[in-house]
Amino acid sequence: MLLCTMEPRFCETDALGHINNTVVPMWFETGRVPVFEIFNPGQHLNAWNMILRKIDVDFVAQIYYGHPVEIRTRVGHVGSSSFVCEHEAWQRGSLVATGSAVMIYFDFEQQRKQEITAALRVELEKLR
Repeated sequence: MLLCTMEPRFCETDALGHINNTVVPMWFETGRVPVFEIFNPGQHLNAWNMILRKIDVDFVAQIYYGHPVEIRTRVGHVGSSSFVCEHEAWQRGSLVATGSAVMIYFDFEQQRKQEITAALRVELEKLR
């Protein structure tokens, strides 16, 4: 499982003082950065080879400014050309959000998905 800590910023709060619901998907994307490194070491935009097919977020509890949020990311299902990243957000010892992202290994020059290689599968399996 991958771990990263987000420090909620004041600008990420809403009128009720909670972290705005648009922020959590961005935090989950930050949690996927090490996965992006597997597919594109250095994350060079001219060699980008991933597209996002779908994201889901379930808000379990309110998230507050002033307390760090731990993002936990792991790889779930791995298909022939896509895989699922599963996310959890924890604040002050409580689960506050869950989510998932379906990522597709993609060839931008040919504009089509590509098969996940055996070497990439080995790396993804380490994150299950």
